[in-house]
Amino acid sequence: MKVLVLSSLAFSLLNFRGALLAELRRQGHDVVAVAPDYDPAVEAGLNAMGIELRIVPMHRTGTNPLKDLQTLFAYWRLMRKERPDVVLAYTQKPIIYGGIAARLYGKARFHALMSGLGHLFSEDARDRVLVRGVFSRLYRAGLKKAVTLFVFNRDDRPDMIAAGIIDERHRVLQVPGSGVDTQHFVETPVRDGAPIFLMMGRLMRDKGVYDYLEAARIVQQKYGEVRFQLLGRPEDSNRTGISEAEVHRLSSEYPVEFLAETRDVRPYLAGCSVFVLPSFYREGLPRTILEAMSSGRAVITTDMPGCRDPIEPGGNGFLVPPKSPHDLAKAMLKLIENPQLLQLMSRRSREIAEQTYDVKIVNRMLLEAMDLIMPEDAAQRGQRRTIPVAA
Repeated sequence: MKVLVLSSLAFSLLNFRGALLAELRRQGHDVVAVAPDYDPAVEAGLNAMGIELRIVPMHRTGTNPLKDLQTLFAYWRLMRKERPDVVLAYTQKPIIYGGIAARLYGKARFHALMSGLGHLFSEDARDRVLVRGVFSRLYRAGLKKAVTLFVFNRDDRPDMIAAGIIDERHRVLQVPGSGVDTQHFVETPVRDGAPIFLMMGRLMRDKGVYDYLEAARIVQQKYGEVRFQLLGRPEDSNRTGISEAEVHRLSSEYPVEFLAETRDVRPYLAGCSVFVLPSFYREGLPRTILEAMSSGRAVITTDMPGCRDPIEPGGNGFLVPPKSPHDLAKAMLKLIENPQLLQLMSRRSREIAEQTYDVKIVNRMLLEAMDLIMPEDAAQRGQRRTIPVAA
């Protein structure tokens, strides 16, 4: 089988989907990865797995219909050239325009990996009803002939039905997020001494950045030795983003150390005591939470779609109301004042990561659902089955 994988960022192909791509190759399939940007390091990594990289231009965050049409027809031309049997798309525009292109191509089974509905479908975007309606229609067009729609949390399916994106006939399967490589994100002991709280993610208001900053200020008034770190990149062009200039101002007003974005977050996870994500963004299932759990870290996050799914309240972390820095601070104080509970939660996080969210488990679920698991003898010989295209 030939599988075309559509992404909105080259870096994500290795960082988020590398294990999935490798498993597709191990199963004997031809794989072509598609991104809107060229990254030589990504291309080298893909080539080492026997995967080719193709570039399809895309205005990732823009709403120019002409540019989006160019992306749509570029996908269609690529499909006619590569002649895939299966198309797998993830993130918004690849799902929408890849799905429409697959319908035009007509010879491939289309599967969509929904990592989350995003800001437009959050409570804070109620004032953008028109834009939400447009994207709901676009999603409906892209997903109309999807064979399988993978979601990361239990809230997405009913919400997509309510929004008219899909209907009851669609095959929707919940999977445990993107999974996490538990051999890459190894468990490390929680350091002794004053705790270090770490938040990671894009610097956006709806990721709860200001709630984290205010909670840090509250906690430091009682425990001045406790440290707070925030790792992420400024989002100057994002509607809810925090600019680099704003970061400089905030770093002088709050007791939080801003850390530059990095391609390897493991040293920071190993150095922290507790992971915090106070997001009220419409998440799928935040990968950062899974990475923290695999590293053996207790998690404090919000009782929101996606964020709450991997948390056992009181078991491996705490759920707090969104937009409530005081509740967030209370949860932090509980772990500061109960170091034994912190150790128990840290161990439980690792157990859950291994038992439920290991990337091998997730990838097996995905490939089985897409009917891409090869019979053992055929996989060993490199033979490929022909699977009918769903109508």
